[in-house]
Amino acid sequence: MKIKQIITIFILICPILIAAQSTIQKKENQYYTIKEVPIPKDIILEVGGLAFDDKGTLGVTTRRGDLWTIKNPSSTKPEFTRFASGLHEPLGLAYRDGAYYLSQRAELTKIQDQSGDGRADIYETIYSWPLNGNYHEYSYGPEFLPDGNMLVTLNLGWIGRGESGSKWRGWLLQITPEGEMTPIATGLRSPAGFGLNAKGDVFYTENQGDWVGSGRMTHLEKGDFAGNPEGLKWSQEPGSPVKIKFEEIVDTMGYTLYEYSKKKEGIKPPSVWFPHTLMGISTSDILVVNNDKFGPFEGQLLVADQGHSKIMRVFQEKINGVYQGVCFPFREGFASGILRMEWGPDNSIFVGQTNRGWASTGKASYALERLVYNGRAPFEMKTIKATKEGFDIEFTEPVNRATAADPASYKISDFTYKYHHVYGSPVTDLQIRTVYKVSLSQDGKTAKLFVEGLRAGYINEVKAEGIKNTSGKKLLHNFGYYTLNEIPGGGGTHDPAAHVGHDAIVPAVNLISDKRVTEMPSSWFNGPDVTLTLTTAAGMKYVEKELSVKAGQKVKFVLNNPDDMMHNVAIVKPGKVAVVADLANNLGLQGQEKGYIPESDDLLFHSNLLVPGSSDIFYFVAPSEPGGYEYVCTFPAHSTTMRGILKVVK
Repeated sequence: MKIKQIITIFILICPILIAAQSTIQKKENQYYTIKEVPIPKDIILEVGGLAFDDKGTLGVTTRRGDLWTIKNPSSTKPEFTRFASGLHEPLGLAYRDGAYYLSQRAELTKIQDQSGDGRADIYETIYSWPLNGNYHEYSYGPEFLPDGNMLVTLNLGWIGRGESGSKWRGWLLQITPEGEMTPIATGLRSPAGFGLNAKGDVFYTENQGDWVGSGRMTHLEKGDFAGNPEGLKWSQEPGSPVKIKFEEIVDTMGYTLYEYSKKKEGIKPPSVWFPHTLMGISTSDILVVNNDKFGPFEGQLLVADQGHSKIMRVFQEKINGVYQGVCFPFREGFASGILRMEWGPDNSIFVGQTNRGWASTGKASYALERLVYNGRAPFEMKTIKATKEGFDIEFTEPVNRATAADPASYKISDFTYKYHHVYGSPVTDLQIRTVYKVSLSQDGKTAKLFVEGLRAGYINEVKAEGIKNTSGKKLLHNFGYYTLNEIPGGGGTHDPAAHVGHDAIVPAVNLISDKRVTEMPSSWFNGPDVTLTLTTAAGMKYVEKELSVKAGQKVKFVLNNPDDMMHNVAIVKPGKVAVVADLANNLGLQGQEKGYIPESDDLLFHSNLLVPGSSDIFYFVAPSEPGGYEYVCTFPAHSTTMRGILKVVK
């Protein structure tokens, strides 16, 4: 296929790919508008940290090692000044008492401008930690505590799995301004986002990976273990408050993380799960809605996602002393991958972005944008609260009583994730719950749902597709995911031993399909005519952009996945890649279980869904009709960039 033809096909299918996203983005834009902060062309602003000083100047660290200050950042002509340079990938920033504080790869640093010329002249190491040179040893923060001490988090390295190859990797640390360090908690894998909620409690966000079934947010207290055992290598060091030993964590029993926490003291299950691909793929920063000038969500948390270039909303409550809550969609459509958020003096949110090294649905390499509330409150599910009987849903506006009182307007399913060393987990033990009764409050803003069979330790998908307000308008977002750790007043069902021994640990899934033939057909007496090898690459890409076969050739196809994300490959009919990708996106909770391979006549051949560091081999006979047959990774959000052409020639 000629380059011109490939470009023509891409132009034709792009609108189909983005249609669903653009529709919801247009609706969201009526309430929360994304505005660009202009960046000079000669500045590469791959944002790692954001912080305002006491004069309203915005400080920005970049992954390339600079610290920029921006005066009038809300204007159309902001003024940029390079305040500091030569830093080692700072992925955080804070400001206090005339100084900036940031985490570099190997240290917490204080930076000041003593001369008053607008540029740093004092770089002070407050505390340093060892490195072993692994590219994945990111360091984040700091976050100031009310007492003036600081929190930092240290990412695990990556060697085909998470590795704590340097001391305190995988830990939350507290550091005083004088440089005294106290380890607080471990079990962290990739803790890019962390901070305090409105009550001052500490939370961190986690990304899917080994020992992590899906993205999640966890309340951290001193001595907690959050799930990934690599950091336990240092649990017996002097000063460690964590009592669990590395060798005590095993993954052969089939427990969920919640169930394991009931068996072993010190394990802290998440307060909120973010179902993978349905809510995001790589959670990042946490920001409290700290006033009523940003809509009806004061006190709730906003959680960013780097891979999906969006912001989610979280409401939490404390039941029996345990945090739990619900995540909702909030705002999509940012230009690049979101890493940091910060409140501006004008009550807008500054959103710092980069996709360097990580990729994102927002295609810009970097961006700085503002999220501005337009003053119109959206019709949303404001909160979901657990009750002994089910859930109370509070809406931002009074609802139409006929739709809201009908149990058929709601759908609830619950499910969970496995806790094991394998990268990620499919949705497991999915069951449909019955809403058998609905009671409405007098003001029409709260619906009490009576639900059969609540199960502690499960994530509940709550859909309210049939709900309208008194004007007939539907919800802006009609679903959320509630993590039920505790059932108020008891009740519900939970058997910690219920899943022991079931669902053997296998790499992602093992798809059985007539379009994935894993043994060479016995009729191929002379073996395959050709072997094609496709390799994944960082940034949601394939190394090989084009492969070639002759029509009717017997093909052995090898897919290698050395990347640190899950991938697959689907070979589709010409011009059908967008259709197949859309079907994969719509698989919902069953997506990973099905390897994100939809049933479609447009899909010709496919691989297994591969975890990092694995491979797959399948066999097929090349199509008899010459042409350009696209191949694509159908894992949600990967399809827009992860594709190529299988060129079939006569």
